[in-house]
Amino acid sequence: MYAIIESCGRQYKVSEGDVVFFEKLETEEGKKIAFDHVVLVSNEGKVEVGAPYVKGVKVEGKVLAHGKHKKILVYKYKAKKNYRRTQGHRQPYTKVEITKIKTPAEKKETAAKTEKVAE
Repeated sequence: MYAIIESCGRQYKVSEGDVVFFEKLETEEGKKIAFDHVVLVSNEGKVEVGAPYVKGVKVEGKVLAHGKHKKILVYKYKAKKNYRRTQGHRQPYTKVEITKIKTPAEKKETAAKTEKVAE
């Protein structure tokens, strides 16, 4: 089972147990986070595509860490003009472990199981 979610202006393909690096999210380390903007869900060969998002599907994750990526250098140069500029950049990120992909079908199954246990 996998899902394609939209976050931080990008789309990410995720499945349970994956560790994904998102652009910096305003959530503390160790806290849970939910992604509602699910574009596509594939479950055992059944593909469900949203217009624009799939209703009733959520992807849950746990924030593992915040940090910065490796530094990239941006170098500007103009020939024969003695113009040279060097600038560095480190993009901040949030490391998230995907814990669960919740679909409406799973909610119905768990509700049926709890009814059987209650009887």
